[in-house]
Amino acid sequence: MLEKKEFYINGQWVAPAAANDYAVINPSTEEQCAVISLGGQADTDAAVAAARAAFDSWSQTSKEERTRLIEKLKEVYIARQEEMAQAMSQEMGAPIDLSRAQQVGAGSWHIDGFLKAFEDFSFERDFTSSEKTLLEPIGVCALITPWNWPMNQIILKAIPAMATGCTVILKPSEIAPLSGVLFAEFVHEAGFPAGVFNLVNGDGPGVGSQLSSHPEVDMVSFTGSTRAGIAISKAAADTLKRVSLELGGKGANVIFEDAHPKAAKAGAIRCFRNSGQSCNAPTRMLVHKSRYDEAVEMAADVATNTHVGPASEEGKHIGPVVSEAQFNKIQGLIEKGMSEARLVAGGLGRPDGLNRGYYVKPTVFADVTNDMTIAQEEVFGPVLSIIPFETEEEAIAIANDTPYGLTNYIQTEDTEKRRRVARRLRSGMVETNGQGFAMGSPFGGYKQSGNGREGGVFGLEEFLEVKAVSGWAAE
Repeated sequence: MLEKKEFYINGQWVAPAAANDYAVINPSTEEQCAVISLGGQADTDAAVAAARAAFDSWSQTSKEERTRLIEKLKEVYIARQEEMAQAMSQEMGAPIDLSRAQQVGAGSWHIDGFLKAFEDFSFERDFTSSEKTLLEPIGVCALITPWNWPMNQIILKAIPAMATGCTVILKPSEIAPLSGVLFAEFVHEAGFPAGVFNLVNGDGPGVGSQLSSHPEVDMVSFTGSTRAGIAISKAAADTLKRVSLELGGKGANVIFEDAHPKAAKAGAIRCFRNSGQSCNAPTRMLVHKSRYDEAVEMAADVATNTHVGPASEEGKHIGPVVSEAQFNKIQGLIEKGMSEARLVAGGLGRPDGLNRGYYVKPTVFADVTNDMTIAQEEVFGPVLSIIPFETEEEAIAIANDTPYGLTNYIQTEDTEKRRRVARRLRSGMVETNGQGFAMGSPFGGYKQSGNGREGGVFGLEEFLEVKAVSGWAAE
């Protein structure tokens, strides 16, 4: 598939400076589906140099020209969306229907969101009658993206960075690099100038660290684990570059006594979506004691009836988790949960009939307390923990008792309660009664869930410096 067209630097495909082969594994089959090379310092330096050389001219192009190129990129993306769906399904295990609708769809949706936000976006703003505030591109940006929602995260970074006049180097996850390489093809086909967008494959300790510490990189935008976010921040500290982080989560789904009758069912389905590999998944279900037994039964039924199967199959099933390492981590946490709480569905091992592939049983634990390992650690698999509560105050305390703060959820028909609780939950996002967020809504978290905001106007502003200029209108 890759034909060794692995690194896209300065507008052309180039061979790596040194051979360092890495096998990409299809998690549905445990078989090799591609081979890439992991970049080294020479590759990183070449990509950064290309981005630095292109910055002066690209940063001075008109807003209209950058808009035109992004619109062309969207056309290419849509025309080749089936290729992208197949690539993501193969590399990270998203069932093909989900890959087409949600994995690919997330990318085009965010492009539309940025184009809409960009229409009225002003880079020059009046502060007083004689003073201007200028918003200017920060410079060369390293974009380090994860494997779980590849196009969602690549587009949330690459589009606003390029729209605002920055030049970029993308390092996609080495576990799921095929979609990133395909996106580089789309950028090339759209006609972006050489050096504006560059791609180097690599792992975190290699290319990731090299980009984070590189003196010619002005900003790092990273999505991934909190552990890796801390390492990137430390690597970037010596050069005082901006670091924008979108990290893990341990979302609480608070189901009050007056919640919709099927709130627990919807919450369990949402938890298991994408095989539980979403940082904003509602993995802790907090249920009022009057609805607790019913919620446990409902969630267990969802888990038992959630079909697990190969990503290549069409249908509404869930696929494998992404890798052997991830599978083993999840199995270890399920085993820990079985020693802590009451297992009501799922458990250890693969689902029946699946003896190859990184498949995990949708698993539900009841009678969980918030100090348990499964309530505090991000599992990143189809594992749900159900916790009872009695009062609103107790629910808020449990929800906030976590090092994370990405997305929390509230289910109640009481409007005032919904607003009151939303104000007190310490997270960057609060979804209520199943209503999703609007296009361009800011995505990001509090605490160890990170410090950045992606999407719409907020995502554009992430890549800009603020400059004050006095005497603008003076004679």
